[in-house]
Amino acid sequence: MKVLLTGTTGQLGTALQNCIPQGIEVLCMSRTELDLLNPDQCRQAIEKHKPDWVLNAGAYTAVDQAESEPKKAMAINAGAPEAFAEVLEKQGGKLLQISTDFVFDGTQSTPYKPDQKKKPIGMYGKSKAEGEDAIMSKLNCSDRGIILRTSWVLGPVGKNFALTMLKLHSSKDEIRVVADQIGCPTSTHTLAEACWRIITNNKNTRLPSIMHWSDAGAASWYDVAIAIGELGQELELIDRCAKVRPITTEEYPTPAKRPNYSLLDCYETRKTLEIEGIHWRETLRKCLKEIKTNQLNH
Repeated sequence: MKVLLTGTTGQLGTALQNCIPQGIEVLCMSRTELDLLNPDQCRQAIEKHKPDWVLNAGAYTAVDQAESEPKKAMAINAGAPEAFAEVLEKQGGKLLQISTDFVFDGTQSTPYKPDQKKKPIGMYGKSKAEGEDAIMSKLNCSDRGIILRTSWVLGPVGKNFALTMLKLHSSKDEIRVVADQIGCPTSTHTLAEACWRIITNNKNTRLPSIMHWSDAGAASWYDVAIAIGELGQELELIDRCAKVRPITTEEYPTPAKRPNYSLLDCYETRKTLEIEGIHWRETLRKCLKEIKTNQLNH
């Protein structure tokens, strides 16, 4: 089986390459080989390589910057998946699109189910929602497009909250972190495993068109910041923890509005893929251990 992978240098792309199942040939497309801003390049890559699957892990993820670069965010997050879907519809092949909890507005207080109506409140969420719609309109009727929404992705490489907090814990006495946004962190390892389970699914049952994946549990960014300090100190990644002070979203204004509550209901995905959810603190510990290993090896 041949899989064309985008976003290969990102944190999820790296994790996906570290656990490729047997029997899968992965065509790694970095930004230099495939510019997601260019729909013609996207179409040509599929026409040329004729993959069985496109795993679109590449995205415009700068949530605040998207407010001032809406065209760029829309081109990468909506235009590229639409171009992939167009060619796959004609020549065959499937698409696994990584999407986000930000397609919801965060006004409810129970986990969002995959079939709930989307209502994004920022440009990043809007661009991802449009990408979903484009795939659904072209591939949904043929069972060849799957959208996997996830949240708060953390890994040992790239840019993410875990690496930022480790730096702040080791350099500051006090960190102010938002405590009134609730969601769930997701390890790039567990997310990569879910992706490969979807692609290698050989059961006769049809997979749902929209699936949700995050690690188990719920947290605020404040909770995660405290856990990073505690686990970082325990694993001797940092000498001491900074004091973490909870603040409200209002006290930390950002260009993009964020959902206050964006927990994803992953029950059906776990049941379908036969993967147990691991609590976010446990996957965070594994992530921090890998950061330590990376540091020792460099």
